Amino acid sequence: MQDNITPPPVLINKEIVSDLHFPIQEVLNAPDSIKERRSQLGKAASLGNLDKHKVTIIFEDDKGMKSVNTTVWAVTESKVILKAGKAIPINRVHKVNVY
Repeated sequence: MQDNITPPPVLINKEIVSDLHFPIQEVLNAPDSIKERRSQLGKAASLGNLDKHKVTIIFEDDKGMKSVNTTVWAVTESKVILKAGKAIPINRVHKVNVY
C-alpha cells in the first residue's frame, strides 16, 4: 500500500466521520494494494473485537487526507464500521496502521 502520503493527513476525532463527504472513486490504483488494504482491515476488525485494539486509518474525503485512531468493529463489503455506527467507505481508505 502507499507509504509516502503527501501532504500528511489531518488527525480527526472519530465522532466527526459521519459529517464528512466521500467521493465514490477508488483511492488506490494497484490491485495488490487493494488486496492488502482488505487484509489489513480484516486484521484490524479481528483485533478490535478481541482486544479493543486501536488502529490508525488513513483515508481521503472530498476535502483531503485524514487519519483517525479508532477501534474497528466490523468490515462489510463496502464500509469500515467504527464505534457508534460511524463508517468510512473502504474505497476511500489509503492505509491501515495496525500496531
